[in-house]
Amino acid sequence: MTATRDSAAPSALRIDTFTVTAETDSSPDGALAHWFEAVRFGFHEARTEPEDLATYAAAFTSDGRTLWGAYDDAASAHAWDASIPVATYATMVNSLNVGNGQLLDAHQITAVTVRPTHRRRGLLRTMMTSDLQSAASKGLAIAALTASEATIYGRFGFGAATFTRNIEVDVKERFALRTPAFGVTEIVAPASAAALSEQIFARFHHATTGSVGRQFAYPQRAAGQWGEERPVEDKGVRVAVHYDDDGRPDGFVSYKFSGWGTTPYTMKIVDLVAVSDSAYLELWRYLGAIDLVQRITFDLAPVNDPLPWALQDRRCYKLTGDEDVLWLRILDPIAALEARSYQGAGTVSLEIVDPLGHASGRFRLTVENGSGSVTRLDDDADTQLRVDVTALGSMYLGGVPARTLAAAGHLTEQGPAGPGSLAVVDRIFQTPSDPYCITHF
Repeated sequence: MTATRDSAAPSALRIDTFTVTAETDSSPDGALAHWFEAVRFGFHEARTEPEDLATYAAAFTSDGRTLWGAYDDAASAHAWDASIPVATYATMVNSLNVGNGQLLDAHQITAVTVRPTHRRRGLLRTMMTSDLQSAASKGLAIAALTASEATIYGRFGFGAATFTRNIEVDVKERFALRTPAFGVTEIVAPASAAALSEQIFARFHHATTGSVGRQFAYPQRAAGQWGEERPVEDKGVRVAVHYDDDGRPDGFVSYKFSGWGTTPYTMKIVDLVAVSDSAYLELWRYLGAIDLVQRITFDLAPVNDPLPWALQDRRCYKLTGDEDVLWLRILDPIAALEARSYQGAGTVSLEIVDPLGHASGRFRLTVENGSGSVTRLDDDADTQLRVDVTALGSMYLGGVPARTLAAAGHLTEQGPAGPGSLAVVDRIFQTPSDPYCITHF
């Protein structure tokens, strides 16, 4: 383990950062064990089992995570162990699909907690601002997170960018698909499931705007090799894989029965990844054919889900909630805007307002043949649109229209050339399909 200390921590508190190595950080009294205690406290989870630490250390090493902990060295005699952080934070880098198969490295933020006894002391702000500055200095154009609480991250420049639906599907007698069947679906052995899930996800990731690369734990959980609470086998998880007519795997679903005490009898989808709409529907055809099950639940369905339109009776499909998944924070607007793909051609000038300063400035975006080039303008140059950095994060992948954000006060047409610029932005930023992220981190 290597560690550094942040001298900007609030008085009487210190912030240490460290990276994990599988060989050195499996001790029950080590920094990783104490960090996990704080994270699990923050997310209301059971304490970590000591025998799991070596597995977590290996996983975090594979992910390349950096862990942050804020420590109170002035705690009272009867306080919880001072070696357990009062606030936590973690980062790693993974790829983000920004359209047309273009993958951009994104700085991912996770495991953010602050103990209720230490709120309002600037701990999160210190860690977040220091970390974003470090990420920007390393040349990372964009930061990303998935938010447990929606009210926290807007003040740091993050905007919700992708969305999913929570659904319930009635799979009793009236469940049937209109679409013709193709390929085959097979139950796969647990030993093969992790590698197959990685193979299928790689194709999905390359094809899907808004998808982010997955951390080590994902294929383990998809295969049932890790459970939801611990990195030990969950024998209740089953995995089915769909193969196309050429025998190539193009979708998988892992699922778990909720138990006979839950009525109607329910199967919960653990993970579902398909590289095409046809493969997606074939996985649902399989799920609808499982005996003794009356309801399937899925918490990551796409916003424009083809399933209800493929059902003989679309009233089998019930929407139970909407969720935001991926939040984005632009650090380098030139690199970020030049990385993504666009529709058609057009030019628009933007004044980006960023209280933290990373993306502040005036820029001209010129789009031709689906590619964008960005020029930084003088600080006193006239621009057509004034946009706050949170709105830029929300509209970046095409998931939220500029007109919607303007109506909410996040964008403003300005100057004599301003009128009509919202329409230009919406036209060139639109994507062939909604951005879709099915990976939490």
